[in-house]
Amino acid sequence: MSGGLDSMLAVRLMLLQGVEATGVHFVSVFNCRAKPGARLAARRAADALGVRLKLFSFTGVQLEILRDPPHGFGSAANPCIDCHMAMLKKAGEYMRETAADFVVTGEVVGQRPMSQRAAVLRMIDRETGLEGLIVRPLSGKALPATIPEQKGLIRRELMEEITGRTRTRQMELAREFGLTSYPTPAGGCLLTDGDFGRRVKDLIAHDALTLNDAHLIKVGRHYRLDGRTKVIIGRNERENGVIETFAAKGDYLLYVEGMPGPTALLRGDVGDANVRRAAALAARSSKAKLVATARVCVRQARREDAGEVVEVAPADDSTAAACVVALSEVG
Repeated sequence: MSGGLDSMLAVRLMLLQGVEATGVHFVSVFNCRAKPGARLAARRAADALGVRLKLFSFTGVQLEILRDPPHGFGSAANPCIDCHMAMLKKAGEYMRETAADFVVTGEVVGQRPMSQRAAVLRMIDRETGLEGLIVRPLSGKALPATIPEQKGLIRRELMEEITGRTRTRQMELAREFGLTSYPTPAGGCLLTDGDFGRRVKDLIAHDALTLNDAHLIKVGRHYRLDGRTKVIIGRNERENGVIETFAAKGDYLLYVEGMPGPTALLRGDVGDANVRRAAALAARSSKAKLVATARVCVRQARREDAGEVVEVAPADDSTAAACVVALSEVG
């Protein structure tokens, strides 16, 4: 249960058949709605439907998948098939632990080109060990009969036959069921965003994809100085706060002295040359970009000392463009 309309409708169609349902939500740093209060689209959806909600942490699983996805990436850094299979396997484990009869999803045949084609759905069912036990009520009549249907636990004629990317029928059902509060239909995973995907693939290429990095790539402007070294520069006060929160021991934090400006983080090779390059990029992102020489305070993260001040010329546009990873607005 993502909290989106399709999963809400799928549950509602099952509730109408007298099925007792528990919502399962996978919490991930890569979920657009995984912000304070958000999983909380899923919580609101469960409350609106009157069902319990079980949360599972999923970021660690995704990080492992991202390093080497067996079924590859989509158009960005989205290993949709492998992520989906991992979720269904976990849901299947929970199904067996709780003596439930089957798993329900809000999938629609043909809605997503990578993971919801009919042939891919059949493959997913087989490889997850859940063949015949995954019910997709929105497309139920367009798919082979499942085991719950064969056993008479649910009625096929009470399911839908939606296929493709149009959402006309889903909107009709939402009105029929009185579902008025749900997120606008859109990709809920940051990994499907092209710019964000480039940041992820940059980390994978440099063997640096950790949970800490996964939080940081959601904010700021990202620059790669060399194979080991990155600079992240906040774009507003919230992003500055995130950068300071996730700065680790061994990182350096940089602040332009005496002028409004960003917090910058230097991670990797923190030798003098890279410190000066990071300081020049930080100055370029502040009011100091208008002066010939800027003073930038540099201090080690997780230490209380004042650090040192370096004087640098703000980086010019060509210097910044040469090392930018992705100017994404998804953060």
